[in-house]
Amino acid sequence: MSRIGNKPITVPAGIDVKIEGQHITVKGPKGTLERTVEPEISMKLEDGILTVSRDSDVRRSKSLHGLTRTLINNMITGVQNEFTRELQINGVGYRVQKQGNDLNLSLGYSHPVIFKAPEGITFDVPNANTIIVRGIDKELVGQTAAVIRTKRPPEVYRGKGIKYAEEVIRRKVGKTGK
Repeated sequence: MSRIGNKPITVPAGIDVKIEGQHITVKGPKGTLERTVEPEISMKLEDGILTVSRDSDVRRSKSLHGLTRTLINNMITGVQNEFTRELQINGVGYRVQKQGNDLNLSLGYSHPVIFKAPEGITFDVPNANTIIVRGIDKELVGQTAAVIRTKRPPEVYRGKGIKYAEEVIRRKVGKTGK
């Protein structure tokens, strides 16, 4: 029995949900998201309440039940108010600048790293050491933040690199002299 999958989703006012077979479209003030759901999962919208159910108790159906409900809920949340992910840059001379929709990252390499914004993603740079990734698709926001982080992951001896704002870097001691 899936506890998450059985929870109904309340569709707020101002959000338009259309279900056509296995395809769901969610339209809201921030934009539109679409997704095709697996054939084992069925969706039903009645009186502003969306329910997700599975056809059988096969292991694959059970695992997709809660996942599909969460993905649809994230779609509804995303078109209502955007998802954000904050990154911090630590290190001497490490900084970021916004160039149009792209990021110009100075990360200690011999060249600047230019990161192009994917479709549906915007960047905010409140200061030279902070990047805020914004978008309506939670999956794309998280993936974009992860790709930016891979340009210079935080290292454990000095803590230099790009890290998530809520991430805690476990520091190592390093060599000691005699």
